[in-house]
Amino acid sequence: MKWRSLIAEQKESGQSVAAFCRAREVSESLFYYWKKRLREGASSQFVEVQVAKSQLKPKHFRTALGSSIEVRLRNGRSLMVPPEFEVSHLRALLAVVECES
Repeated sequence: MKWRSLIAEQKESGQSVAAFCRAREVSESLFYYWKKRLREGASSQFVEVQVAKSQLKPKHFRTALGSSIEVRLRNGRSLMVPPEFEVSHLRALLAVVECES
């Protein structure tokens, strides 16, 4: 990936980000954006999941299959999403919500 190699190259160069970006005609703000995004992506590959014991009685189980999934955030808030919610959309939503906290 272009940004991953540019970030590694800057680190090895010993140049400041400003000087490195100027020399390569790269936007400094984009450089920092991708550096943060790639760092966050590397640290959030796995998310701890705790499965709560269902309090539904067996006869109500079928109705629960279409129910929402609760995603608890670090700040104590929760997101409720349906099981068919697109994974890529959930990742994008989590990135925005977690940055706000």
